[in-house]
Amino acid sequence: MHNNGLHSDESRPYIPTLMTAATTGLSATDQPAEFPFPHRHLLGIQDLSPDEITYLLNLSNKYAEHNRARGRKFDLMRDKTLINLFFEDSTRTRTSFELAGMRLGADVINIAVANSSIKKGETIVDTAMTLNAMHADALVVRHSNAGAVKLLSEKVNCAVINGGDGSHEHPTQALLDALTIRRRKGTLQGLLVALCGDVAHSRVARSNIYLLQTMGARVRVIAPPTLVPSAMERLGVEVFHDMRAGLDSCDIVMMLRLQRERMEGSFVPSVNEYFHFYGLDYDKLQHAKPDALIMHPGPMNRGVEIDSDVADDLDRSAIREQVEMGVAVRMACLDVLTRESLKAAP
Repeated sequence: MHNNGLHSDESRPYIPTLMTAATTGLSATDQPAEFPFPHRHLLGIQDLSPDEITYLLNLSNKYAEHNRARGRKFDLMRDKTLINLFFEDSTRTRTSFELAGMRLGADVINIAVANSSIKKGETIVDTAMTLNAMHADALVVRHSNAGAVKLLSEKVNCAVINGGDGSHEHPTQALLDALTIRRRKGTLQGLLVALCGDVAHSRVARSNIYLLQTMGARVRVIAPPTLVPSAMERLGVEVFHDMRAGLDSCDIVMMLRLQRERMEGSFVPSVNEYFHFYGLDYDKLQHAKPDALIMHPGPMNRGVEIDSDVADDLDRSAIREQVEMGVAVRMACLDVLTRESLKAAP
């Protein structure tokens, strides 16, 4: 059953950010006295506690419900500036951050790295100095190198959100995946989640493993040996190389894109053989629970990691809902990180 209520995995009270009839949006005065999200930046899931994750999910759920209503504009970021700095191409993440900023009332600037001074040899430290001079309030960064976003966060005065750094982390993707699961299943606690595909090159997989285990879910990874990092089992996940065995009794089946742009050398014999053994179709899916939820962070390679009929299954696929929840989660993250109470945070 589709469940859009607020659940605690939780058995923790929901701490609301309320909207009243007298306001156009969520105001800073609605914030609880003891702010449960003390971080200045959002660089990864690994740094977050269960309470902090729960807070972000609860606030994201409020925004998700509001976005489905007619009144979509807030003024929480009025007179504030959001800069999207993407060193890698992106459609979903950049666009959803842009839309999230606009719905919160921010001025949004997208910096085209291909046409910027960065392409002319400017260092990331010099870029930080330039951005500081613009007096931005929030900066979303995607970079091909793990750790680059953290380095930038140490050089700027504004809040920084990691939009994906190399094969390291993609925190807002994990949050939107968790929100999607919680709205469909009511909880994260006790679920068995399978992450299937190119785990070795996936920042989405790492952030999801951290979040799901923190919130009490069990995680399996299913992939050929060439696409599973050697230290994966140290993270507490179960590793399978057979798709049917790995999907047995799973509540969630999350497919991962085959990231050929990050591969040096041959990791799979061919895409046809990869789909035969590891692509999700109804034959393999029948080994999961009958109500198993189908997910994919996108972009999808249809016929490579997932069959089109499975991806478009109206009852079991939550792929479109993941895109919708992405805007709500990024609104929540921008909201909490630009609150006045966070300006003095270390």
